[in-house]
Amino acid sequence: MRFDLTDLSLFLGVLEAGSITGGAQRAHLALASASARLRQLEESLGVPLLTRGRRGVQPTAAGRSLAHHAALVLGQVERMRVELGDYAQGLKGHVRLLCNTSALTELMPQALSDFMAGHPQVEIELEEQTSMEIVAAVSAGNAEIGIVADSAELGSLQTRPFRDDRLVLVAGPGHPLAARRSLRYAQALDHEFIALAKGSALQEHLTAQAAHLGRRMQVRVRLRNFTAVCGMVERNLGVAVIPETAYLRCAASMDLRRIRLSDAWTSRHLVLCMRRFDELPLYARQLVEHLQAWGQSAPATRKTPGFGAKRRQ
Repeated sequence: MRFDLTDLSLFLGVLEAGSITGGAQRAHLALASASARLRQLEESLGVPLLTRGRRGVQPTAAGRSLAHHAALVLGQVERMRVELGDYAQGLKGHVRLLCNTSALTELMPQALSDFMAGHPQVEIELEEQTSMEIVAAVSAGNAEIGIVADSAELGSLQTRPFRDDRLVLVAGPGHPLAARRSLRYAQALDHEFIALAKGSALQEHLTAQAAHLGRRMQVRVRLRNFTAVCGMVERNLGVAVIPETAYLRCAASMDLRRIRLSDAWTSRHLVLCMRRFDELPLYARQLVEHLQAWGQSAPATRKTPGFGAKRRQ
């Protein structure tokens, strides 16, 4: 079986033009040369690829299969050419990465630091969105990579595991819920909340979950980050639902109580999503592999003191 990229490009050109003459013109080949290449291609593969008629040519079943694989091969070669050309010219790669609130604030600073240090030519555009918005953006090709909860409807997107992302309720030491080990979100809604600012992906998610219960959050104050939220919670001004990673960080310097939420939606698995991994630029594939490895090796939140336990001084 002997053929080259010119043969594949010629064959696709013939199918697009609907004739060998048109395909030869697209491939910048003489008609006799193009015809000879097509005959040799069929002889090499041992099957007819084209049905020749007075009105042009049509692919056989084998021809349609060849066209599919030829498009993949030529597309990969073009991506290779572009990537290597970018490296030769010293151009920067650009990746748009979308993620939810907890991934953005608690995971990305550490997860991206080593990658960016080792890939100074790569520019990462990091943006917070809800899982539904992320899936839509990646599916439409408006972002290369997304980080979403695996409970989201992912359609035809490819995924790779990232890490667990459990949501917990936090309360101050003097709050009525401080001694509880677990409860349902509906029970927490009987109390006032310290919430994130409007527009936060996590806050929108919590508001939607309350609406599903026919309830609304009683928000006492809205703040822009988990550290500020926990500072208010520590003073018994309200409770908050935050990622366990944020609780662990803040509990190192604050007196907080962690209460398990028994609702299934609070125990989430984050995944990396993309249209097709093998179609991403090289640097984007390297970023996906780095994030996956980092997420799987990062300490698991379940290896921490029990719920309801007082923070050790």
